[in-house]
Amino acid sequence: MAKVLIADKMSPRAAAIFTQRSIETDVKPGMSADELVACIGEYDGLAVRSATKVTAKVLAAAKNLKVIGRAGIGVDNIDVTAATQHGMVVMNTPFGNAVTAAEHAIAMILALARQIPQANASTHRGLWEKSAFMGVELTGKTLGIIGCGNIGAIVADRALGLKMKVLAYDPYLSPERAKAICVEKVELDALFAGADFISLHTPLTDATRDIIGAAAIAKMKKGVRIVNCARGGLVVEEDLKAGLESGHVAAAALDVFAEEPATRNILFGMNQVVATPHLGAATTEAQEKVALQVADQMADYLLTGAVVNALNMPSVSAEDAPRLKPYMALAEQIGSFAGQATETALKAVTIEYEGQAAELNIRPLTAVVLQGLLSPLMVSVNMVNAPVIAKERNIDVTEVTHERPGGYQTLIRLTVTTETQTRGLAGTLFNDEPRIVEIKGTRIDARLGPHMLYITNEDKPGLIGGLGTTLGDAGVNIATFHLGRAAPGGSALALIEVDEPLDDALMARVRALPHVLQAKMLRF
Repeated sequence: MAKVLIADKMSPRAAAIFTQRSIETDVKPGMSADELVACIGEYDGLAVRSATKVTAKVLAAAKNLKVIGRAGIGVDNIDVTAATQHGMVVMNTPFGNAVTAAEHAIAMILALARQIPQANASTHRGLWEKSAFMGVELTGKTLGIIGCGNIGAIVADRALGLKMKVLAYDPYLSPERAKAICVEKVELDALFAGADFISLHTPLTDATRDIIGAAAIAKMKKGVRIVNCARGGLVVEEDLKAGLESGHVAAAALDVFAEEPATRNILFGMNQVVATPHLGAATTEAQEKVALQVADQMADYLLTGAVVNALNMPSVSAEDAPRLKPYMALAEQIGSFAGQATETALKAVTIEYEGQAAELNIRPLTAVVLQGLLSPLMVSVNMVNAPVIAKERNIDVTEVTHERPGGYQTLIRLTVTTETQTRGLAGTLFNDEPRIVEIKGTRIDARLGPHMLYITNEDKPGLIGGLGTTLGDAGVNIATFHLGRAAPGGSALALIEVDEPLDDALMARVRALPHVLQAKMLRF
């Protein structure tokens, strides 16, 4: 039975979902880092929000961990690189709190426009400073959105409802998508020059870090108002403070900070700043949604192999998982065969999909081929980290799909280039059972068992008899015997399933048989 740890506070319904799906669940919020390291080794899944830090040290101790689920969008608290290296899937829930986060940004825009927090504090002090809080209308103003993905698009929709004009900067926003959501796609400098309000909705990456700094502020309209409900680190806080003090920036609203929890900050105490403690996802509805989503996603992965909203591997829907299952087995066998037959460093891999295989979601199949290929060469390889390992080792991986009809309804062909040679093999499915149908250009029809003897030989009489006698004298039973040859009298090969692996002494006797060029024991 799979076992999951919920390490942060979240809806009790998340634990109920795991339990209902026969997954043992422990709920232990508030653990220290040392406590988490001490216990994580017994769990297959880890569900967190933002409080628990899933560090490289934690992951190194997580010997059985297969999936980490973040109930929310940001994964700043998870070392995704280390998780990938350990072969763990990292999932988030990018849509569960999108509306809530967008509404918080709109609330911040309104708060800046009408100085609501400051007026509230003044009124509570009994001052009635009506003339001190002159605001501005949003109608007719221009909102610049940096990052127009799911949340940014919702903010744009709400701003359009307030009769604002919306500019959007997002390198991944297509012109068609911009037109569909009624925003004007612009370059960043044009957004700075044209926006009365600027709202950030981009993840924190090397490209976006410090995107609002002194140089950016200098390009903005005098009196601009800046809202950041996305990630701390997008705004250089020292430069924003200088902009506020000079009056170039009229006001700012921040829900996120460079260092959190933000109990001290250089912007605190400034009258022009509205600050909230990372409340973007803090609604009852959003917390319920993300908790249920992360539980369902993790349970689906642990029970069926379905992968949804993963950050470090291809998605496999619950509907696709059963359909892909036999292809996954075929892909793993093809990769494993090639990996076990490879004796020099890998340089390049080409994976071709023909017929029905070409119509599938091929990215997870490629990951499984690479897993099979690399597993005989190194330990702890799975479909999560195999593509990363291939890239780190400068193995060129190419995927090709063929719409052309072939000799089989479905076919996966793997071509491997090493330091010394290029060779290929191909496989198909017969009634959802994997079969190898070609090795190094030679046709064959072989079902792979747990123990396979692979022989290349000269196509001359006597091989079958000599091999049968050698194995029989050693008490090794032959389960199946598959033969293939390029041409009469030329090169040939054999795949023989045996009931037990051959020891080194017996393998030496097989290699010494007349006409045998190469013999290798393969395991599947």
